[in-house]
Amino acid sequence: MLSAPIQLYKKAYSGLSRNSWYLCLVMFINRSGTMVIPFMSIYCNKELHFSVEQAGYIMGIFGAGSIAGAFTGGRITDRYGFYFMQFGALLVGGLLFFLLGLQTSFLSLGIVSFIQSFCNESFRPANSTAIAFYSNDENKTRSYSLNRLAVNLGWAFGGLLGGTLAAINYHLLFWVDGSTNILAALLLLKLIPYSKVGNPVKKVAHAVRESAYKDGIYLTFIALAILFASCFFQLFSMQSLFYKTQWHFSEQFIGMLMGVNGLLIVCFEMIIIHNLEGKRHPLQYISIGVVLVGAGFVLLNFLPAAYYASFIVVIFVTIGEIMAMPFMNSFWISRTNENNRGEYAALYTIAWSIAQIFGPVTGGVIAAHWGYNPLWFSVGIVSLIAAVGFRLLYNSIAKRKTIVAIEETVF
Repeated sequence: MLSAPIQLYKKAYSGLSRNSWYLCLVMFINRSGTMVIPFMSIYCNKELHFSVEQAGYIMGIFGAGSIAGAFTGGRITDRYGFYFMQFGALLVGGLLFFLLGLQTSFLSLGIVSFIQSFCNESFRPANSTAIAFYSNDENKTRSYSLNRLAVNLGWAFGGLLGGTLAAINYHLLFWVDGSTNILAALLLLKLIPYSKVGNPVKKVAHAVRESAYKDGIYLTFIALAILFASCFFQLFSMQSLFYKTQWHFSEQFIGMLMGVNGLLIVCFEMIIIHNLEGKRHPLQYISIGVVLVGAGFVLLNFLPAAYYASFIVVIFVTIGEIMAMPFMNSFWISRTNENNRGEYAALYTIAWSIAQIFGPVTGGVIAAHWGYNPLWFSVGIVSLIAAVGFRLLYNSIAKRKTIVAIEETVF
């Protein structure tokens, strides 16, 4: 009876390189301390006595720093390689978390938030490039899913612990988050030493270095990704504040909900990806996932303020996340080569960074001036628009391929 599920899990995780697993462990350690961002809006509102709008602006400032960091990290990665970019971003980012926890004014918190997020997000293009380098064409999507598994397992642990620490003292979140960043940097040096793997800047002579900023299909994908991510980021900004101020949930329970999201992804994402990969175009799965995420937020307007209702929302959002995000990675990576992967990764990271500005700031303004019901309806509508956009983009790509196939047959 148990052999079939065991074999299913075994197949889903087999064939990945050792360094992919090491990167997974580094990411798990790093994300186990992910506590500051999920509770930042509550911290600003309840501890520092900022308004809801100001809390949204602080979350937006994190996004602004992320844009600059992602762009810079991508350029450095393509020019000098991914190894020391990852190490430096983790180490310095950890130290900046300590400094962030000492800020009490809106201005100083905003300045340090920008610098810290700049450093943190410069890590992502380098990490994405490293994952691609340590994988092959057959297991690339699963390698990225393994990385997401580490992120979400760490997120589950960090969310559960973060809720407990926040109930004791919010400043503990900054110290734990910073410490896990530094520990992850040191673990990277230990598990994947530079002397063994080097810091490759692999240039492929015959590959055309097409710029991500001239790839029309990719730019359309990025615009749709911004719409979706702006909705998804409500999970970490306005939804946590909504649960605290409107449904009167405790920090511990809010942290547990974040942990449930991560645990569901850990338990099911790799198996789902293993069974879905290659059967449909990634954009088809993405459009389905985006609809489910939007539906999860809209349900907040119809469900009662009860614990079971919040679990229903988590399930909708998590299934949507599983359907969308791994295939978003597989789509953008499919349009790259060794010469431009850092730039493509940077632009994808920038898309999420723009959303980290636009989503929380817009969400904060809507919630403050019109209430949470219009906010959740707005999230649902924008998600639906993004889903239709992804579907139309798929139709456009499929049409182009059909035309090319016909032309090749004729000529």
